[in-house]
Amino acid sequence: MIPPRVLAGTETEYGFQIEGRGAREQIDDASAFVRAYPGPAFVGWDYRPESPRADLRGFRLERLATDPQDAQFDAGLTHAPAHEVRADRILPNGARFYNDHGHPEYSTPEAWTAREVALQDAAGEVLLRRCADAYARASGQTVRIFKNNTDFHGAAYGTHESYLVPRSLSYAELYAAVTPLLIARQILTGAGKVGAETGTPVPYQISQRADFFVEAANAETLFRRPVFNTRDEPHADPRAWVRLHVISGDANRMAACTARRVGLVQMAVALAIVGEAPKWRVLDPVRAFQAVSRDPDGRCFRVDLEGSNWTDAYQILESYCEAAAHVFDLTDHPFTELITESRSLVAALRAGDEAALRPHVDWVAKRDVVRQYAEAMGHSPDDPELASVDLAYADLDPEESLFDALVEMGQVGWVPTPEELESRLETAPPDTRAAWRGHAVQHFPDAIRSAAWSCLNLADGNRTAELYLDPMAQPDQDSDLPTNAADFIAHLRTRSS
Repeated sequence: MIPPRVLAGTETEYGFQIEGRGAREQIDDASAFVRAYPGPAFVGWDYRPESPRADLRGFRLERLATDPQDAQFDAGLTHAPAHEVRADRILPNGARFYNDHGHPEYSTPEAWTAREVALQDAAGEVLLRRCADAYARASGQTVRIFKNNTDFHGAAYGTHESYLVPRSLSYAELYAAVTPLLIARQILTGAGKVGAETGTPVPYQISQRADFFVEAANAETLFRRPVFNTRDEPHADPRAWVRLHVISGDANRMAACTARRVGLVQMAVALAIVGEAPKWRVLDPVRAFQAVSRDPDGRCFRVDLEGSNWTDAYQILESYCEAAAHVFDLTDHPFTELITESRSLVAALRAGDEAALRPHVDWVAKRDVVRQYAEAMGHSPDDPELASVDLAYADLDPEESLFDALVEMGQVGWVPTPEELESRLETAPPDTRAAWRGHAVQHFPDAIRSAAWSCLNLADGNRTAELYLDPMAQPDQDSDLPTNAADFIAHLRTRSS
């Protein structure tokens, strides 16, 4: 059988530092930074479809937890209304750019393939650099942007993923199918992290996010973070769809890692939809995730299971690859390349072949850079100063970034071309509903009253036409879409209901 298609996207919060400013100004600074975006955009996000307190397990939270550290920094401060603080921009490529709790966030337009998601995600880096330059010109203040997940002072910020899943798949089925994969995939997708911010100190670990998980499953994102997030906010018809909201992945500089991170979850979801996902009953997902992260030398990658049994991340990954290869017809399907690549990297990890891993896996490449710096400077492996090397790897400034230095030396496997990234900033993926969103921003922004992932609200005479964007519909190519609002409304009503 052909694998079910799984619509996906990423949401990356960036770390940023403005010259002469501190944590207490960060929320206002992030708003100003987003407003400095130099390109065309529509301002007017529709928050009505959002439901951050709804839980996949069938209930609604009374409130979301607040990070005490954030509350301390924000004590006594007043801000503009929430919609002004968030400074939401909808971009011509169908993406969303906004301030999320003091961090600029770029949410890619939806895409069907993991490679396309990775290209859209990498295009976000270009946009952030341009925004930093525009802000610096306007304010005279230097801005540094980091694609990472921690400031090394206890604050974490997310790199989230979204996957559209049929509502017919129960919470229990989805949790069982995806959680083991989330734990195991980090050995092929982790961004790497110098040191630890919780628990027993370690010199280096695989995942930037592992230190901040405290529960196996819940709907929180800012505090008490889970391995499996249960937020039920589908961004589509809630009667038909669930959005799997993954918050446990790292921010990758390597586009190949981003594609692998997304592709593996798409494969797990596809297997769950047809009832063929591997069955691993993980005893303690938080402990397992952190144990794998703290084993960068690959001595075990142990994952304890219920019933006093255990396995390892290698076997978990192979079980998903084997199931997909057995169940699906993968002729000319992206999963074929994903499975081949994943198996090759697992074999290199088992053999300790770092040379084969470095061009394709962020945490391995970063560890090599950290080691070289430590040896050159005479630092011990646990020297806190090495965190600066970690940050330099994540820096988006090509003149300062150690990752970009690896690119210049030809030591990174897949590097998207400038042309590929520029085209993604200009237009949305043409085979997804993002094409409709981006088309409206490009051709008749004055007619837009508000917009969100699942809807467009356009002026229709003296009324507002509320148009549902069907995630499974196939838009026409952009050149065939009407370039005036009235005809576009009529067109969209025939294509998406």
